[in-house]
Amino acid sequence: MEGELFEQLYRLLLAFGKRPAHCVFSDVWIAAVYLWAVLHDRPVCWACDPINWPARWQDRDLPCSSTMSDRLKRFSITQLFLAVEQHYGQQWGESWCYWMDGLPLPVGGATQDRQARYGRGAGVMAKGYKFHAIVQAGGGAVSWRIAPLNVNEKKMAKRMLRDLPAMSGYLVGDGEYDANEVHRWAEQRGLRSLAPRRQGTALGHARQSDARLRSVRLQDGPFGQDLLHGRAGIDRFFGQWTSCPVGLKPLPPWVRGLRRVRQWVAAKLICFYAWRHKKARLTA
Repeated sequence: MEGELFEQLYRLLLAFGKRPAHCVFSDVWIAAVYLWAVLHDRPVCWACDPINWPARWQDRDLPCSSTMSDRLKRFSITQLFLAVEQHYGQQWGESWCYWMDGLPLPVGGATQDRQARYGRGAGVMAKGYKFHAIVQAGGGAVSWRIAPLNVNEKKMAKRMLRDLPAMSGYLVGDGEYDANEVHRWAEQRGLRSLAPRRQGTALGHARQSDARLRSVRLQDGPFGQDLLHGRAGIDRFFGQWTSCPVGLKPLPPWVRGLRRVRQWVAAKLICFYAWRHKKARLTA
């Protein structure tokens, strides 16, 4: 299956990639070698060995590990992965409902990773990173960020909303996003934000923004309650992503540092979209 997904992804890389001047290996081939490693949950040095490739690919020259390390830092590679991700995003169609949440990416407590931080993971304190995302109902992540585990979710919500174009619909999150600024940032993008009140039924004595008051009135009705119950859709998205054969597993020991974690997660997200696209075609 990894071979079939790689063929699909390689065709997309060829469609969006360009060959930089004075480079022996194109961005397309550097990205392809990295995706081959990610598809198999192996380090980059594993993909640089011809013995780990099928026979039809063994005649291709492979970059060494140091070349891969240098080229993967380039902005052009990041843009190439983004173009492939957006290609899959265009197939989701329009939506009127979006969900917002985070997925902890813990690492071992004895790690030497200086950018990993302690924070709240899945019900416990952990050290590592967190994947923050706004997910379209029935689709994928329309905006996502990686941050150390101690970064406030409201701060990440602002960054994700800032990346979005003007939209319309409803944005549903958990109680962590019940804040005046989150509701206000969402409305600036045309979205009605909805989050369970964290302090029971009282609004407190502080002045509340109009955006939050509208959210409170909405969730008091049956339609708002249905939206809050439907937020479990993002848990299903995370569950499918982390349980599919090529999906996101616990961060391997060779993926440390914010840049490497971000790149690994981006590649895993692309692999998941490719797997889901292939599965949908087979079902059809």
